[in-house]
This record gives sequence, C-alpha cells and structure tokens, in this order.
Amino acid sequence: MQTKLIDGHFSAQDALSIITQMVHVKVRFHEAKISASCQEEDIKARERRIKELQQQLFRLRQFIEQHGADGICLHADLVVETPSSVLAAQA
Repeated sequence: MQTKLIDGHFSAQDALSIITQMVHVKVRFHEAKISASCQEEDIKARERRIKELQQQLFRLRQFIEQHGADGICLHADLVVETPSSVLAAQA
C-alpha cells in the first residue's frame, strides 16, 4: 500500500518547518523507545539513528538556506509492506 504524505511547492521556510517537524517526531519516537528499553544494543542503535536524523536535518537546512530562494518542492510517499509482500516482489 502506498499513500502520498506530502506533494507540493512550499516556501523555503515552510518546507524547512515541515521537514523539521517530521524529524522531531522520529527523534521523539526513538527517545520513547530508548526510555522503555533495557537492551543496550537496541538503545545504541536508536541513539545512532537519532544522530543520523539530526545530521540529515542539519544538511537539509543548509541546502534549503542556500537553494530555497524560489521555494522548495517536497514529495514524500509512505509505502507500507508486509515481509511476505517484500519477498514476493523480489522473486
């Protein structure tokens, strides 16, 4: 199943706001999982992912600040698959 989350032309400020909020939601998700986890390996993996998300957001901010004068086009699709549908597609 696939659904379109974002599809449009935005001012640089609005695009940055949308992206920032999406990243913050993902960070809060991982932080909540860390708080509930007792497994060190899981915690470290989630901490790494949070750092990756923060680095990606920093790079996106720089890009938008440098290239966003005429606005930014954002396109984001959400694809939901079950393990069996992934395996069937690979066959």
